[in-house]
Amino acid sequence: MSRIFNIINVQVRRDLALRRGIARLPIRTISSTSRKNNDRDASTVLGKRWKDTADTVIIGGGCVGVSLAYHLAKGGMKDVVLLEKSELTAGSTWHAAGLTAYYHPGINLKKVHYNSIKLYETLEEETGQAVGFHQPGSIRIASTAVRVDELKYQMARAHWHPTPQFLITPERVQELFPLLNMDKVLAGLYNPGDGHIDPYSLTMALAAGARMYGAQIYNPAPVTGLTPTSEGTWDVQTPHGTIRAKRIVNATGFWAREVGNLIGFQHPTIPVHHQYVVTATVPEVKALKTELPVIRDLEGSYYLRQERDGLLFGPYEKMEKMVLQDSWVRDGVPPGFGKELFESDLDRIMDHVEMAMEMVPVLKTADIINIVSGPITYTPDLLPMVGPHQGASNYWTAIGFGYGVIHAGGIGKFLSDWIISGEPPYDLIECDPNRYGRWTDVPYMCAKARESYGYNNVVGFPKEERFAGRPTYRTSGVYNLLKDKASMGFHSGWEQPHWFCKDGDDAGYKPSFRRTNWFGPVGRECKLVMEKVGVIDLTPFGKFTVKGRDSQKLLDRLFANTMPKVGLTNISHMLTPSGHVYAEVTITQSAPGEFMLITGSGSELHDLRWMEKEIMEGGYEVDIKNVTEDFGVLGVAGPSARKVLQKITDEDLSDAGFKFLHCKTIKLAGIPTQAIRISYTGELGWELYMEQKDMAALYQAIMAAGQEEGIDNFGTYAMNSMRLEKGFRGWGAEMNCDTNPLEAGLEYFIKLNKPADFIGKAALQEVKAQGLKRKLSYLTMDTDNVDPEGNETIWLNGKVVGNTTSGAYSYSTQQSLAFAYLPVELCSVGQKVEVEMLGRKYAAMVVQEPLVLTEPTRTRLQKKSKSKA
Repeated sequence: MSRIFNIINVQVRRDLALRRGIARLPIRTISSTSRKNNDRDASTVLGKRWKDTADTVIIGGGCVGVSLAYHLAKGGMKDVVLLEKSELTAGSTWHAAGLTAYYHPGINLKKVHYNSIKLYETLEEETGQAVGFHQPGSIRIASTAVRVDELKYQMARAHWHPTPQFLITPERVQELFPLLNMDKVLAGLYNPGDGHIDPYSLTMALAAGARMYGAQIYNPAPVTGLTPTSEGTWDVQTPHGTIRAKRIVNATGFWAREVGNLIGFQHPTIPVHHQYVVTATVPEVKALKTELPVIRDLEGSYYLRQERDGLLFGPYEKMEKMVLQDSWVRDGVPPGFGKELFESDLDRIMDHVEMAMEMVPVLKTADIINIVSGPITYTPDLLPMVGPHQGASNYWTAIGFGYGVIHAGGIGKFLSDWIISGEPPYDLIECDPNRYGRWTDVPYMCAKARESYGYNNVVGFPKEERFAGRPTYRTSGVYNLLKDKASMGFHSGWEQPHWFCKDGDDAGYKPSFRRTNWFGPVGRECKLVMEKVGVIDLTPFGKFTVKGRDSQKLLDRLFANTMPKVGLTNISHMLTPSGHVYAEVTITQSAPGEFMLITGSGSELHDLRWMEKEIMEGGYEVDIKNVTEDFGVLGVAGPSARKVLQKITDEDLSDAGFKFLHCKTIKLAGIPTQAIRISYTGELGWELYMEQKDMAALYQAIMAAGQEEGIDNFGTYAMNSMRLEKGFRGWGAEMNCDTNPLEAGLEYFIKLNKPADFIGKAALQEVKAQGLKRKLSYLTMDTDNVDPEGNETIWLNGKVVGNTTSGAYSYSTQQSLAFAYLPVELCSVGQKVEVEMLGRKYAAMVVQEPLVLTEPTRTRLQKKSKSKA
């Protein structure tokens, strides 16, 4: 292409702060031998009193770490210390483009963005420090029909939040941004409170606020060692001395792996080269009377905003062109790297430049005065790692921020509330650092970070799957038998069948906002399980064994249900101190004092950390072991399941011999293993637990035994549809840290009268005494070719009254179903509401649950009917 850019200066400046008129302090280093902890004058260390103890030590002086120090101190914590290795903002903060946006597709990350912006609006008045906050709004531009659907999809998920967001016409887009070429613009998603902020000024204002409320900030103060103590505290070593801390928080940006390595963790974070271009004054921009809103051209994969009288343009490159700084993963970050930048490469981003010039024609004659190429930290899924980390007591992370500026304020508040109160203020499990495990190795991390960077502006479909780095080593014993038959989903490193394809089906992953190629096959699988018998791979379940002298005492403290007797299984819930649902777990007592705990794949280490914390703080004598990868799990479900399984065992599997929620260890014919644990759970039929090496043989034996009964495979999409038909709640949807079990309809599993003082008991008793304000309701819906997914807004008489939590099409009743939270006065059967989906409001009605009875209930009613006859 011809050089239509006039590049008058492509020299990358070492410090973007110079362009902003901010003086840069020189980096000073202090050797570890320059001061000794036993003979120094405490009043002279870095010009202030050195603290030998602290409640919380935050490591890292970027905007996230400083925000946490500010919020903790403001929240009343007296001993907060922040240690920065060189100077505040060194790292990714100083060169950030500083974008602030209300928009986020996640449920509660919207809250993080909202809280950040609301803080930034008042921070200058509170601290007296200018923050350089601009709020001209932002527009996400849709230039294809599927993008318009995406905007409508996201609008349906925004109305029940306080975030101001509007779907606007092309005419309104042009009115707000008159420099656009409107040829391809079909619609825009407009957030009037969005904009950008100066990251340096923001961080300095937060630091001023932190100091104002009593936090201590030391720099330069690199951390040279982290030593855990037997009491669960930490000795934090620096060249100036050691601080004994109750907890430590790793907020070190692209140094996160180095700090993690000090205690044996390999955090899955990697720096990505992100470039943006700054132009000189553009006459057409200078002539405008009001600042342009930020635009995000989703097809062009870039953002563009006004920078003084010029423009700032930043693309997200495709995965085959973008650059990872993977040498830092292998060799570590260069010791002196701080406010340095990478060499820029304009040619690498020219595809995006061309698209930007087509959309914003004034760019064609604009002069470039700066190209910034700096490191930003990515995790495999682009979301940060926020919260306490499993495997190390009182070690917290606030790392992996690809968008640290907009996250800083809200995450600082979120973490400070959690640290001070002892539980998260709302559910943010998608950012839990424990969503990753040993399977997140370096090749996987690099492949996913490359994919995620290129996916910044791809269409965000429901049921989205991304395939880079897959499979990991976490494949079940039947993966090789099923992988060519099924559309696989990814669950905490595992491959698990979503649905199965047969001859004549439209195969492959084909996402859509409407019913797509999986819709028919999933219906076939539901019919199979309801009428015959099906087999499903459930290996991704998290699995723990708990045994020891205090095992029963520990579990009675952790769970709100009573513990099952030997040979029995029940469903139990761990609650937070305020009575919210932290986890749902299936518990079996396999022998006196020996328990097997089964949880969802997405909450494996999330739940284990919570249990380990209680063990440490309570001094329980127990042995807890994570056996998730040791055992494969098969589910066999349907009216013929008993008959099929009976063919391969001498164990009595009759109704009288093997009752609902019972568990046994049995022998199966032809399976070369000592024993297989089998339980009858009703909804999933029979669950069989075996060593991974025996899983394929058992699967083939079951399939062979079930040929006469028409046995076949089914996947998780069918399982989800059937669990909704039967009114089964799902953890992470109907129940999580945003809900209490009473409003979620879990009273049956909550034993407020049990003698043990389980966590959350007192709070739940108070909730019950005060009465509920909202309850989970069960909706049927009149739809066409779109079904609820969850998180949709519910309307009544033009007002927002609630939100769905999950939804699906019911093949048994031929209609869409959804769970939803509504005010108690709207929960009566027959109540009519509307559910917003893809720009339409669909009629819905509260009905009595469930629409389809569980298999044990159906069997019981059939027996009763026969006896009467």
